Amino acid sequence: MPDQTTPALISRTTGLATTLATGRGTGLAASLAALLTVLAVCVGDAVARTFPFGPERRSVNDLANQFVPYHAHLWDLLHGRADGGLLLNWQSGWGSSFLPDLGTYLGSPFALLVALFPRDDIEYAVYAVTLLKMAAASAAMTLALLRMRSGVWWAAGVLGASYALCGWSVIEATYNPMWLDGLIAFPLLCLVGEWVRQGRRPLLGPLVVALCWVGNFYTAYMATIGAALVLLVRLAVVHELRIRVVLRAVATVLLGIGLAAPILVPVFLGSTRAYPGWTNQFQPAGWTDFLARLLPATYSFTTPAAFVGTGTLLLAGGLLFHRKVPRRERLLWAGFAVAVALSMQWGPTHLVWHVFSTPNGSPYRQTFVLSGVVVIAAWTVLSYGWPGRRALLGGVGVVAVAGAAAVPSDLITGWSYPLFALGVAGACGGLWLARRGKLPVVAAALLAGALVGQAAATTAYADRERLGRLDDYPAWGAEQDRRTAALGEADGWPAYRTDSGREQITGNEPMLFGGQGAAYYSSHTPSVLTTTLASLGGGWTSRGRNLQSLDNPVTDALFGVGARWRGDRVVRTDADALLPLVTVRPEGAPKPRYGASPFRNQEQLLGSSVYTLPAKGAACPVGSEVFLWAPDLRGKARIGADGKVVKMTGELPKRRAALTSLGVQQKAGALVSLKGQRAKKYEVGCLDRDRLAAAVAGLKASAPESVEVTDSGIRARLRPGTKGTVVIAAPRIAGWTCEGRPAEAYGGLVAVRADGSRATVSCDFRTPGLRAGLGAGAVAFVLLWGRLLWLGRRGHRRPSPESPEPPAPLAESGIGRDALARTS
Repeated sequence: MPDQTTPALISRTTGLATTLATGRGTGLAASLAALLTVLAVCVGDAVARTFPFGPERRSVNDLANQFVPYHAHLWDLLHGRADGGLLLNWQSGWGSSFLPDLGTYLGSPFALLVALFPRDDIEYAVYAVTLLKMAAASAAMTLALLRMRSGVWWAAGVLGASYALCGWSVIEATYNPMWLDGLIAFPLLCLVGEWVRQGRRPLLGPLVVALCWVGNFYTAYMATIGAALVLLVRLAVVHELRIRVVLRAVATVLLGIGLAAPILVPVFLGSTRAYPGWTNQFQPAGWTDFLARLLPATYSFTTPAAFVGTGTLLLAGGLLFHRKVPRRERLLWAGFAVAVALSMQWGPTHLVWHVFSTPNGSPYRQTFVLSGVVVIAAWTVLSYGWPGRRALLGGVGVVAVAGAAAVPSDLITGWSYPLFALGVAGACGGLWLARRGKLPVVAAALLAGALVGQAAATTAYADRERLGRLDDYPAWGAEQDRRTAALGEADGWPAYRTDSGREQITGNEPMLFGGQGAAYYSSHTPSVLTTTLASLGGGWTSRGRNLQSLDNPVTDALFGVGARWRGDRVVRTDADALLPLVTVRPEGAPKPRYGASPFRNQEQLLGSSVYTLPAKGAACPVGSEVFLWAPDLRGKARIGADGKVVKMTGELPKRRAALTSLGVQQKAGALVSLKGQRAKKYEVGCLDRDRLAAAVAGLKASAPESVEVTDSGIRARLRPGTKGTVVIAAPRIAGWTCEGRPAEAYGGLVAVRADGSRATVSCDFRTPGLRAGLGAGAVAFVLLWGRLLWLGRRGHRRPSPESPEPPAPLAESGIGRDALARTS
């Protein structure tokens, strides 16, 4: 009698062998995608001779102003060298909320890798993180494709790489690394959609959603919309548009967002309290320009960078002509891709994509979703077999029509069409060979080579174009090392602040070079900080979001700046002109009410008159220091005909020139002269240093006996019988409490009253929304746990609506057939 267990054993063994083989194929596909992505980007940067492969600068706009400094601050936090903690950043803006910035710029787990690099190699660290994010996006898309439908593993890898190498990624997101978390999020959320559709992984799904939203909520929002639409199309394709699946998907997303709430709620509230910056009106791109951006080697800030490689476009274009693909599926995926493209050009849907607000910069930040949809359409073609002559010719025709329609566009460059033609030829050759089953290695090389070549050329072209179109900043070098070392040697925090200087290289120099200055640039720059600094004579760029250091003896005294970088060295402040971080204003002293003059505003905050304000046409007294306030002046100023020339960079509302010293009045009657644009509104103030020293001495006499600064607050031991208003030299941003109650404001600074009975004063900072976020996260965790328990008790073991297909049939690829045979 035959052994009854033999068939079962054979079945299990075969199943295990198939799983191992297909699992290996999936791993190989993801690895190939990551390798092609990193290769293309590095080759492109090397061709352009851009950092780290050459002398050309890579740091432009937000990369230099925000991402490099924020990663440097994260490095300091991870190594215990930062001034402040996760809640409060004492280094920027005289004391700013850090958790919203952490959630916005540093939420990605990849950011933690900067800790492995030396501090002075922070730019290398950010570059490495950027490459790893792009590689992760390519691998994630490859996994998502193979989960949706089976197919040739190396083809999935090439398409995964084409997604990560889309124009949006290599042209725009490369200097906004937080956007790359959205590039990763879209395929991951599509993968979650597949789990939801099949009723699988009820725990992992919400966790992945939470990870995506913590990484970068802005692009994760767009990725969630895109993945939700992909899921609906998938359900419609297989006639499974059931309300139960949709509700399960909604629950998964809401639970994931709830788990991310401890970061998301503070980020949201930080945005609502930020200085408003500016608003734009959406203007759709011309369709010739829209189509031109599908080609390699094009660049524009106001059109969608939709390039995904000619081979991918050719496959997607051939979808309608591939007879093996069911008609319903062809129409759904093709129509979906067109609908996403159209939604980018229509005002109402444009607002939906961008959280109902047109962004200040590029208006097509959702382009990566379109690129992902095109890649999925291309994979749908391949999953039904290599395209035949009809599908291939149809795809070539679609691509040719799109290319011809883009001819009138000014965005076309001399490299666009040659690269376009080579890509078409390489893709056609590779697909033809693959269909014939001949030379599979050559076929793979042609398809991968065409993609890598086009993507590398587009990367190189974008590297060069950015330098001519965007603000660029010097790479870290010996001068930056010297400046950092000098500021570190002078640092005396918390006894006094050290300011990194008025002549800024980037918008967040205190985080990059050290110190505790006023400079600060963030999407969360508090309105109270911007208005307070502007009232005291501070300058800005980015319409009030990028605040500059204020080099002025009165504000240095008020904010306890004991050393600052000026010119090419550190200059120390005389001890008799320096106040501690905590001072006391006498009982009954009126609160500052700021007006139009920054000189009078400074005097109100100081509590003493230290300036003489001469009428226009009059000169300052000899020996006084002359300060000019001309916030809109874009030009030059000096005292008399032979005074030092000072450059002013105003251009309201985008740029505001800071109150600036013109030097000491040397000659009687020498007047301030201005030369430049917008020079009508200005004011001159003559500072008397002796009166300033007397005012400082008076405030020092009543100052607390000692001050203790922590990572999230400040404590002061008062002199016996102290009465009046205790003022902390930090902006009164939302989140400050003193003695258990919301802090008061004194001229925009943190304050609390003392009635003579208190021996100490304690003020603490808690990020607004943190408690609510933790509560929402706890509720989401309980609901998730309850859902898992409920499913477990029901014995939730439903079969998938669609049997999982082998994700990577090595035998069909022509590569790895021997490995499959050995495994089986």
